[in-house]
Amino acid sequence: MKLLLHRPARRAIAALVGMFCVTALFSATARADNPIVQHVYTADPAPLVYNGRVYLYTGHDEDGSTWFTMKDWRVWSSADMVNWTDHGSPLSLATFSWASANAWAGQVVFRNGKFYWYVPVTNRATGRYAIGVAVSDSPTGPFRDALGHPLVENNEIDPTVFIDDDGQAYLYWGNPNLWYLKLNADMTSYSGGPTRIPLTTAGFGTRTGDPNRPTLFEEGPWVYKRNGLYYLVFAAKCCSEFIAYSTAPGPTGPWTYRGTIMPTQGGSFTNHPGVIDFNGGSYFFYHNGALPGGGGFTRSVAVEKFNYNADGSFPTINMTAAGAPQAGTLNPYVRQEAETIAWESGIETEPSSEGGMNVGWIENGDWIKVKGAAFGSGAASFTARVASAGSGGTIELRLDGSTGRVVGSCQVPVTGGWQAWTSVSCSVNGATGTHDLYLRFTGGSGYLFNVNWWQFNAAS
Repeated sequence: MKLLLHRPARRAIAALVGMFCVTALFSATARADNPIVQHVYTADPAPLVYNGRVYLYTGHDEDGSTWFTMKDWRVWSSADMVNWTDHGSPLSLATFSWASANAWAGQVVFRNGKFYWYVPVTNRATGRYAIGVAVSDSPTGPFRDALGHPLVENNEIDPTVFIDDDGQAYLYWGNPNLWYLKLNADMTSYSGGPTRIPLTTAGFGTRTGDPNRPTLFEEGPWVYKRNGLYYLVFAAKCCSEFIAYSTAPGPTGPWTYRGTIMPTQGGSFTNHPGVIDFNGGSYFFYHNGALPGGGGFTRSVAVEKFNYNADGSFPTINMTAAGAPQAGTLNPYVRQEAETIAWESGIETEPSSEGGMNVGWIENGDWIKVKGAAFGSGAASFTARVASAGSGGTIELRLDGSTGRVVGSCQVPVTGGWQAWTSVSCSVNGATGTHDLYLRFTGGSGYLFNVNWWQFNAAS
């Protein structure tokens, strides 16, 4: 059964996004790729590099929220930093039988062949914020509650985990304070108790105007090590927040305040950092309110590429619409999930009966962009996995724009159900070199069809 939740709001947002894309497409700069997800609101990015891909774990702001109304977490992944695959929601409040609300900012780490997701939620029994931990054999889940109860509870939020070179893992979290504890090797228990990190102005900067919060530290810590130096990146000085950082010679300090990374900007009064190195580049994740309908409670994750200064300090990083450059190209001659998207207009995603996710809620004029498809000497044909309980329609294959040159056109029949899948193919002419590929969907009124995956076949 096809759910039709909050579709009218999505259609209004999609129309505005489409207009924005057309404007950006013909501007003097490259077309926008930030925020990196457009069909749902996302927040609190936590990237993880694993097996040649970046897995991005986010919160999910509900449409039309007027508070931090968050019920589940989402997973995305990319091999090139611009085309992101939607893996759906493998973790929600319902995963934790003891949790009642607030699926807020968490992080996933890999150890012992498993993936551990640390999240803050409200403990139903106490009404206090607690840190839970879920575990999975796969970076995309499903995740299960590892303990059946909180890992630690002191009414504070925003866990981050760092594993040092000696194998010792540390859990940091906090707002208004900053805490750490030493996790055991099993990643679901700890030795000793929580230790509060002294929030000194030397360590975390000086806040003015709030005698109860003398330092800039607010929330959202992100801890890592680079070239022997420990970094603690955090959201600073509510509200509106900016991103700042401190460094230390060891994982527990002493910390020295180093300044601002991302100044206050954008349409959200909160921000949240995530920092990784991937394929020789350094990347800074954050969130803003840049999508239509966006704001402090309807946020969107974005990413910028940056270079550290020679002394290891951060440069100033500003929010952009262009986002990070593509790292490599996309291979159109291997199966690509339809929910692998650089930008879109009008579509949504849902779990597929064939596994993973599919693109759905497609109406006339909707489209998907994938960036940097490397066709080489040329494609001969195109195949897509489709289903339709509507009227069917057409997949137009266009290059470099939603109204760009047509290199193929595939007819999608009525299949008798939104999950009644069949494969359709069509010839392709003129797809050579590297281009942005647009799958534009056309047809009659109402919802047309769903798409699960697609693949080009090279000319011999």
